[in-house]
Amino acid sequence: MNTPVKHDAYSALRYPEFRFFLANSFLYRCALLIQEVIIGYELYRLTHDPLALGMIGLAEVVPFIAVSLFGGHVADRNDRRIILRVSLSVIIAGSAILYFLFQPQWIAALSTNQHLWSVYSVFFLIGLAKGFYSPASSSLKPFLVPREIYSNSSTWSSTFSQAGAVIGPGIAGFLYVYMGLTHTLLAIMITMVVCLVLITLIKTNPVNNKLSTITIWQSLRDGLRFVFSTKIILYALSLDMFSVLFGGVIAILPVFAEDILHVGPEGLGLLRAAPSVGALITMFAMAHFPPTHQAWRNMLISVAGFGVFTIIFSLSTNFWLSCAALFATGICDSISVVIRQTIMQIFPPDEMRGRVASVSGIFVSSSNELGAFESGLATRLAGPIPTVLVGGAITLLVVTYVYSKSKDLFAMRLT
Repeated sequence: MNTPVKHDAYSALRYPEFRFFLANSFLYRCALLIQEVIIGYELYRLTHDPLALGMIGLAEVVPFIAVSLFGGHVADRNDRRIILRVSLSVIIAGSAILYFLFQPQWIAALSTNQHLWSVYSVFFLIGLAKGFYSPASSSLKPFLVPREIYSNSSTWSSTFSQAGAVIGPGIAGFLYVYMGLTHTLLAIMITMVVCLVLITLIKTNPVNNKLSTITIWQSLRDGLRFVFSTKIILYALSLDMFSVLFGGVIAILPVFAEDILHVGPEGLGLLRAAPSVGALITMFAMAHFPPTHQAWRNMLISVAGFGVFTIIFSLSTNFWLSCAALFATGICDSISVVIRQTIMQIFPPDEMRGRVASVSGIFVSSSNELGAFESGLATRLAGPIPTVLVGGAITLLVVTYVYSKSKDLFAMRLT
């Protein structure tokens, strides 16, 4: 009689290099989100213009999209650890420039427009660096654990990333109040230096030499062709992109915190952290109960739930109800993230991971950063409540369309 194999919820954590990778992911996400929250709040406080918030996302996503495919090609041909270290160094330099830009003498010396465009230029630089960092990081992760525990590693990777997303925004408002903007930027730079050390501790160096005879254009074409010809990858990325592009509210939370809920920077920190708290709790649960058995059904339900709770948030004028709605969006988003990341680890061949990761990064950044610009622009034109309400409704329409086109994927098993 065969004895059932017991599910090991902590299997991926037993690999030291994967633990270094997770610690880096946590600190990297935490630091960047603290920076995003405090800079966004400061700009909105200075301008009271929601488009200023959207411009941060636009300034970051344009260079990211422009270089991301090339970044994936570079990741497939070179030492991913070096790419990560160089990219982090550029991001640290960007934080240092922000530190000086928000010194009183620079604020006094520059006009409002000059100051804004200087800040946007820094985020443009950070976007360039992330265009190389993202595919290198995503394509390194599968080599740090055996293939049979990809699902577990995806869960823990998402968990640590979401933990950074919880702690970063959760403490950003308090750091802003009690440490000040510039001292918080110093803390961000120190955190990024720790990330550099963690990447250095990873010794695995998977480099694909098969690409040496392939031109860069052929390499990029192969990556795009693979994504668009693999139905489950294309639909998974599309669901994420359109739901967050139209249904995401993160970029305009300062507007809700200041003008609708009247809760200030501390309340903004709680609002910003609420979806990540929901995601983090769900991630720990999914380490024990993976959502990948009926993956496509769970994916569609979770994205639909994201749309429903986004609509609830748009209609709420109560701070705690708003937090609860955002908390629920985090639960739904975390389920879809784990399923999508598992798909992205299982289906691409090893020699194409960087390029496929770069295409995935373009979809994700299109939803996050372009979504931030779309939200800021729409809020300026129509107001925050109609913007979020319509965004949630569009998410439900996208889920309905994808469901009608992907019924054959319900039979697919990822475990």
